[in-house]
Amino acid sequence: MLAGCATQRVAPNTEHAVELDGVPFFAQERYQCGPAALATVLVYSGVAVTPDELVPLVYVPERQGSFQAELKAATREFSRLPYELNTMLLSRTEPDKAFAALLDEVAAGNPVLVLQNLGFSWLPKWHYAVVIGYEPDSDRLLLRSGTEERKSERRTSFLRTWRLAGDWAMVALRPGDIPVSGSADTYLAMLADSERHINAADMGSALASGLREWPEDADLMFAAGNHARLQGNLLEAAEIYREALVIRPDHGGVLNNYADLLYEQSCIASALEQITSGPASSPARS
Repeated sequence: MLAGCATQRVAPNTEHAVELDGVPFFAQERYQCGPAALATVLVYSGVAVTPDELVPLVYVPERQGSFQAELKAATREFSRLPYELNTMLLSRTEPDKAFAALLDEVAAGNPVLVLQNLGFSWLPKWHYAVVIGYEPDSDRLLLRSGTEERKSERRTSFLRTWRLAGDWAMVALRPGDIPVSGSADTYLAMLADSERHINAADMGSALASGLREWPEDADLMFAAGNHARLQGNLLEAAEIYREALVIRPDHGGVLNNYADLLYEQSCIASALEQITSGPASSPARS
């Protein structure tokens, strides 16, 4: 118990207080903190929804609660992208960075949905809340939590309950928005998980934003080229593949798909050259 309550001193990553205006508040009824917390971030992102509408999507009566998988799936139902902050991985080796990532999102204007364990590791009491601000002078976080519209919680207390719940945190992004705490890899993983759930226009917008943020990431370019090809934009796809191969000539997926595209367009010689030339060759043009 004593070990579970111990916290490591974390240096705040902001010198100025931040509190997001306009974040809605839904009093969380018993066993329904999941729908209320999710409604909070969805409505703030521009979705017209109520906790009651979310209950059948995320609340599991037998377990008297909601699970992260249901929260993410419901987020996609409303054309939003659920981005899980990389805090669970960071917390194992760099707990300071895990907390900093959470504050970075809030400072960027994204309320963060978090899971807390208000009990103990051996007797958990799970609870969802939404972080909306941080006050460095008093070292407190501000949350929409339970029946409290503006709960002020000591950082040390928050970190204890958050870490007992695995440091899980999520933001609901509009397609095209970039998580400030993200990387190209984690962003692309989010898009891959959401591919079957959002429309082609939203996916295109999200990929375009990703390439503006990480313009030399060959994996993002590969995904963007594949998306353009699926939409019938073959010239655009070919150009993206060529640019990706300039950056990573040995990218097997791009080599294969570019050659296949050339073959489909009757550029047989170019396709053969592309697929047999290997990593050492520059991209072929038809």
